[in-house]
Amino acid sequence: MLKKQNNTTAYSVIGLVSFITISFLVWLIYFKTPHTVTSDWVTHLPATNALLNSISFIFLCCGYYFIKKGQKSLHIKCMISATVSSFLFVVSYITYHHFHGDTKFLATGSIKYIYFTILISHIILSVPLVPLVLATLWNAYKENYVAHKKLARLTFPIWVYISVTGVLIYLILNNFNV
Repeated sequence: MLKKQNNTTAYSVIGLVSFITISFLVWLIYFKTPHTVTSDWVTHLPATNALLNSISFIFLCCGYYFIKKGQKSLHIKCMISATVSSFLFVVSYITYHHFHGDTKFLATGSIKYIYFTILISHIILSVPLVPLVLATLWNAYKENYVAHKKLARLTFPIWVYISVTGVLIYLILNNFNV
């Protein structure tokens, strides 16, 4: 009974943290007026974000490989590293949008439809990713490997997709948004 109560409490905290995080990001990107003072380093944050997404992707794939090979300690190290790089991405992303606000996509033609298809799917899937990652990590920490594995089967492909599409969004914005 205590284990079930701990999970209920943990899932309630995960839900609350996820709701606050997602609500804050929506407010930050779409409603907050950008900060009026910017520095040159802010312009480098989108590239930093793409790099952090790439690093997260690499660690996710390595972690997947290691768990399939039965190398649990390397899997854990990779997944912690993927989590840290994703957390650093969120910090950098928040910092960038605090100073810059929303980025408008001005390109026309077929790239516009490709971009918005990728962007919309990225945004929609990033919402459940926050609680999924936290719940997957919680179950690993509590050594509840049955629940961890079940959640990881859903979390992993979404997390990989978010990491890859984050880089694609950066590349499209950087090369076509003139």
